[in-house]
This record gives sequence, structure tokens and C-alpha cells, in this order.
Amino acid sequence: IAGKGIPGLEHLHIWISIPFCFAYTLALLGNCTLLFIIRADTALHEPMYLFLAMLAAIDLVLSSTTLPKILAIFWFRDQEINFYACLVQMFFLHSFSIMESAVLLAMAFDRYVAICKPLHYTTVLTGPLITKIGMAAVARAVTLTTPPPFLLRRFHYCRGPVIAHCYCEHMAVVRLACGDTRFNNIYGIAVAVFIVVLDLLFVILSYIFILQAVLQLASQEARYKAFGTCMSHIGAILAFYTPVVISSIMHRVARRAAPHVHILLAIFYLLFPPMINPIIYGVKTKQIRDHVLGLFQRKDV
Repeated sequence: IAGKGIPGLEHLHIWISIPFCFAYTLALLGNCTLLFIIRADTALHEPMYLFLAMLAAIDLVLSSTTLPKILAIFWFRDQEINFYACLVQMFFLHSFSIMESAVLLAMAFDRYVAICKPLHYTTVLTGPLITKIGMAAVARAVTLTTPPPFLLRRFHYCRGPVIAHCYCEHMAVVRLACGDTRFNNIYGIAVAVFIVVLDLLFVILSYIFILQAVLQLASQEARYKAFGTCMSHIGAILAFYTPVVISSIMHRVARRAAPHVHILLAIFYLLFPPMINPIIYGVKTKQIRDHVLGLFQRKDV
């Protein structure tokens, strides 16, 4: 199988690779820094930061699953990928996207308990529960994304070996297959809708309860402080779900749009959250901000 890159923009691949390479470098540096800071400081071994560490680890895998190969296509025209390597890339890509959605939901639950039931925070969000949440996120993702690669193995591929994409996305591979692919089509859409709708619904419910609790606080300063603890998480949710929703709308509203529009959106969806999440949490979270500044000050000394 070969990845075509961005059809229609092949002559601009080198120029397009510059912002992608910059964003990937930022994602690597930012998420590795977050993991280092959270691991090094025992004061940050709290539920909120443990979930943030999960998010950073997922973002590292998610971006590293696809971006090195995309850059190889752009820089060296290394378009070929082994069929089984393609299926592995697809599995990691989709499973870690589902894990990220689950961790964002867990972080919404964390903020709900912290603001609505502050006296029970330490007794509810215990270490074993956080471990179970992490394991449940992995189990759900693996269960939902294991069938497609096995289903794709049984098809004969008579529509050529070239994917009109930069990476092995489920539907891009399905389009090359001959035979009855209806189940694959329905399964792919059903999983996407199930994850986005279900997780977003629970996130929105959490924030309805949080908003009610915040509005009941006596002073405006207390309200501002309570809701301020949620701003980083809201930013991460918007960074993850906005490209998903925009891409979904574009696929339905602008079906006749040039293929490169959809592909650029798909890459943006993969790269934007891993790049922006460390910046959001670094700027908005005082403990992390102080640590980053401390690291730079030590270097200056």
C-alpha cells in the first residue's frame, strides 16, 4: 500500500511539511515536559495531574503514530507502507483517539467531584479508582478498534494500492477494497457516533452540574476561582472535539470540496490537540507554570 500524501498539493509538500514538523516538535517537547514535571514532583501526584499525564502519554503516541510517516512522504517521497504495518497504524490511530476522548471524560468527572463534592474528593478519586478508569479507557478503545483490521484482512484489494491520504485511516483503506464493505462502513460510523455523542453528552452533563454549583457560591471571587480550575479542561475539550465536529460537517456539507481540504482537516485533527494541550495546561495551571519557569531559571543560573 502507498500513501498518496495530499492529492492536488504534491508540489507544495515541502512547504506544507514545515508547519507540520514545527507542530510535531512542539507536541513532543510539550508532552514530554508535562510527563517529566508530573513524575518528578510528588505534590502533583493528584487525580487531576495523573489524568493529565495519561492525556500527555496518549497525545505522544497519537502524533508519533502518524506524523513521522507523513513527514517521510513529504520529504523523501517514501510513500510505501506494508499492508500489515498499515493495519497496525490504523489500530493505534483509532484506539488512542478513543482513549483520549475517555480521558477527557474522566477529567470532566474529576472537575465535577472537585467542585460539586469537594469534601469527598480524596475519598472518591482514590488511586485504585484512577487505575480502573485508565484500564477501562484502554479496554473500551481496544475492544472497539480490534475488529476493523481483522475485517479488512479478508478483502481483496482490486482498486489499486494507493490510499488517497497521508496515513492509514479506516475508511481510506475500505475504499480500496472490493466486495461488500457495508458492515465496515456502518461499523466505522457507529463507533465514531457512539464515542463522540456518548462522551460529549456526559462531559456536558458534568459541566451543567458544575455551573449550578459555581453559581450557588456566595462571592464572585469564589465563583471565578472555582470555574478557573476548569478552563484548561474546557480548552482541551474544544481542541479535541472542534476539529472532529468540523471535519464531520465538512464531509456532509462539502462533499464536492477538493480532497486536500478533507485530508488537511484530518491531519489538523491529529496534530492540533497534542500540540495545544501542553500549552493550555502550562499557561492555565499555576503549579505546572511555576515548574517550567523554575527549569528555565535553573538553566540561566
